[in-house]
Amino acid sequence: MNQPVTSESYAAQVRRLADLTERVSAQRNEANTWYEQQCASARQAVAEAEDQVRRAERELSAARELQERVEAEVRLLWQQLRGRFRSAERRTGGPPHPVDGAAGDPLPMLAAVRDLLARTGQPGELPGSVNPLLAACGVVGALVTYALGTVARTAGEGYGGDLAVGLPVLALVVTLLGPLVGLIPAKVFADRRHAVLGPRPMAVVVGAGLLTTVLLLTVAR
Repeated sequence: MNQPVTSESYAAQVRRLADLTERVSAQRNEANTWYEQQCASARQAVAEAEDQVRRAERELSAARELQERVEAEVRLLWQQLRGRFRSAERRTGGPPHPVDGAAGDPLPMLAAVRDLLARTGQPGELPGSVNPLLAACGVVGALVTYALGTVARTAGEGYGGDLAVGLPVLALVVTLLGPLVGLIPAKVFADRRHAVLGPRPMAVVVGAGLLTTVLLLTVAR
């Protein structure tokens, strides 16, 4: 037969049950706290991931806008280059394409290219080293006009009449224009050098032509 449970043993079992219940409750509370912490961490991670995704989307959109802007600027600069240097497209093909792995901000690079094209497109002054050629243009202009004037005077003397009066005057006018005639080949030379025929080169041409004309008129007397 089973022995009856004493009050003392029953009380001990009740205490143990209470202890077990308290421990289970503490573990449950601890598990709930851990679960809430994990959920909070997960929610924070999701929010941070969503923020990173939105930031990445904004950066991607800005990068695409920058790419379109750069490509449009490159096409425009390439057209300007082709306009100034006709052989550029034949030598190098079409406009350059993006390079993988390229680093750096393209906007300062494009600004530097625009500045270079602007400075390249502006004609500069002829250097002093071409002064002998400019002087030669003045001398040749004076010689040509003096020769034409001589032909006109000779023709006037040969035909006589009104031509004998008018042609010498025309010959003198043509001869006096000699220093200015040299500016024509000098301008052609400057254009081929993509330069400006400024005051200094013009003075060299006119001075050489004037000196030549004076010498020719002096010798002819």
